[in-house]
Amino acid sequence: MCAEQIKGGQLARQAAMLCQDAMFQLYLDRRRRAKFGIEESALPDGTHNAEDARDWICAACQIKSRAELDHNPVAAATFRRIQKRFFTWKQQQGRPQ
Repeated sequence: MCAEQIKGGQLARQAAMLCQDAMFQLYLDRRRRAKFGIEESALPDGTHNAEDARDWICAACQIKSRAELDHNPVAAATFRRIQKRFFTWKQQQGRPQ
């Protein structure tokens, strides 16, 4: 990031709230197990926390700070895809958005 601190807007706030969401953290646990064929005993539900979720979003969107989501169109599009996949998964679990 440059010397000037960029300010986050709506997407940064949405990302922060998503990282705090226990269902999103559970989604990351289950997504990782499915993607890498990991047994639940090796990666139990409740493994990911808010900090892990933040790190995961930053890595997936190729950003250093959630504030960048409001200034980087590619990162913003990636974040919106993440949100959509999570909301679809959440609906499949029988939980409302």
